[in-house]
Amino acid sequence: MADYSPNIRDEIRRAYLQKGPCQPRSYKFPQTNQSGINRRFIAHWFDDHDWLEYSIAKDAAFCLHCYLFKSNFDQVGGDAFTGVGFNNWKKAKERFNLHIGPVGSVHNQAREVAYNLMHQTTHIETIVIKQTSQARTAYRTCLNASLKCTRYLLRQGLSFRGHDESAQSSNKGNYLELLQFLADHDEKVKAVVLENAPGNLKLIAPSIQKDLVNSCAKETIDLILSDVKDRYFSIMVDEARDVSIKEQMAMVLRYVNDKGQIIERFVGVQHVTDTTSSALKEAIDEFFSSANLSFSKLRGQGYDGASNMRGEFNGLKTKILREQPCAFYVHCFAHQLQLALVAVAKKNIDVNSFFTTANSLVNVVGASCKRRDALRAQYQEELVRAFEDDCLITGRGLNQERTLKRAGDTRWNSHYGTLISIISMFPSVVNVLQMIVDDNPNDSSGEAYKLWREIQSFEFVFHLFVMKAILGITNTLSLALQKKDQDIVSAMNLVKTCKENLQLMRDNEFEELVEQA
Repeated sequence: MADYSPNIRDEIRRAYLQKGPCQPRSYKFPQTNQSGINRRFIAHWFDDHDWLEYSIAKDAAFCLHCYLFKSNFDQVGGDAFTGVGFNNWKKAKERFNLHIGPVGSVHNQAREVAYNLMHQTTHIETIVIKQTSQARTAYRTCLNASLKCTRYLLRQGLSFRGHDESAQSSNKGNYLELLQFLADHDEKVKAVVLENAPGNLKLIAPSIQKDLVNSCAKETIDLILSDVKDRYFSIMVDEARDVSIKEQMAMVLRYVNDKGQIIERFVGVQHVTDTTSSALKEAIDEFFSSANLSFSKLRGQGYDGASNMRGEFNGLKTKILREQPCAFYVHCFAHQLQLALVAVAKKNIDVNSFFTTANSLVNVVGASCKRRDALRAQYQEELVRAFEDDCLITGRGLNQERTLKRAGDTRWNSHYGTLISIISMFPSVVNVLQMIVDDNPNDSSGEAYKLWREIQSFEFVFHLFVMKAILGITNTLSLALQKKDQDIVSAMNLVKTCKENLQLMRDNEFEELVEQA
């Protein structure tokens, strides 16, 4: 067998084994004088040993299995049954048994190898490979199910963990419940997840969930960066404190794609130890290094008006301009509008007092579900009455169920929605305040009575219509400035148009506002 190439030896061995050992039973075996007695090979030895074969040319016995596989072992019990052949017929039975040997003998090993070669499907290596392939398939199925759950929860912005994830819990959290839902509707998934998962391959540990989330985030960032390629881009950065009282820096890339569309992509949040310009610049450098972005392609930077951002000497924008002079700084126009409105409102004592009253009104009327329900009921009665009197203005989006909108602290234009809701629900608000006064003879009734008088005064109503008109104009500008495809030239034109409309209202529309009030 050693004369054949190792690549074809198994094929040759299989061919020999299929033919079986050479056992010429009808052959007249020659006699040989051994120890003064003529002796010869006995044919019925073939019946006792299926491995035994006889060579007519050498008048000797051989072992088929040892002969074929002797190269697999260091020893095969000498060359008697594999090389020169055995022909000492006097001690034939004794030597046959000695050749077979115990269970772990070389002969039995060769015999086992021969059997495995002819029965590949039951070979231990084949079984191990098959089991490994099955385990690999099961793990891939389990991993795909876990990734599906992760991607769905990430896309919808939902939490993963539950308050109680024990086996007795009726609600184990979004991740486990969604995984259970997939298992209930897919038998292949059910066979490899949760309680049916082999060993510790359940992929439900919190650390595993975080690894899956981080992998999805990395794939998403890589896809965004592959779209940026070697294009010119701008960055928009802002920092804020999260619920865990940690300073976080959010970063957005802005670029133009192959279709000429302006694309803005959020690329991550980085924790910063402080909000100094040096710390923020270091965080940006770290992101550029990890994302393989170059400052040579940076053409713009946008922040709010904080001194650490826009400082002329040590601000973040100055540090970047020193490294890349083409990265022009643009202060967010919508933020500038916000600052201007806040400054004007706080400077005018009458307007400031008006918004204080409006905020108190929203707090008092919306203080409880009972008052909110009463406000909705009153508003529905007003709509029914207007419909019966044939004075209800109808149209798409009109006459929907309303409530008083609460203004946001960081978005001054959100006060516009509050004013609109107060005007549209004014009679209902007055009635609800009257109900609070009548039903609650306590401290809250005093505050409600004070608001009931103030909102029905000409001064409050006048400011209500004036600020509605002003914020209506600025709200349109604010929404336009926040469009991601807005360019600076159009933004300047929009600001100019807004100022002209405000001046027009100052010059020509004051009497109309007084008449409305």
